[in-house]
Amino acid sequence: MRNISIEERAISLAQYIIDSKDTVRGAAKKFGISKSTVHKDVSERLIHINKALAIEVRKVLDENKAERHIRGGMATKLKYSSKRDVS
Repeated sequence: MRNISIEERAISLAQYIIDSKDTVRGAAKKFGISKSTVHKDVSERLIHINKALAIEVRKVLDENKAERHIRGGMATKLKYSSKRDVS
C-alpha cells in the first residue's frame, strides 16, 4: 500500500469495505495499515474524493456499528463455551 496515493488508498479501502461488508478493523488488517488510517480515509478524505462512494461505505460502517454488540456477545459466548468444554 505504500506506493499508491492517499486518494487511491481511500478508494481501494472503500471498495473493499463495500464489497466484503468488512469492518474497519478487518480492512486495516487486510491492507496492513492502522484502523485510525482506515477510518480517516473512508470517513473524512473519501467525501472530498468521491461523495457517492463515501455514502455507500458509510451505510456499511453504520450497519457494522449497529451489529457490533451482537458480534461481541457471540465472541464472549464462544470464549466461555470452549472453556467449559475443556474442563
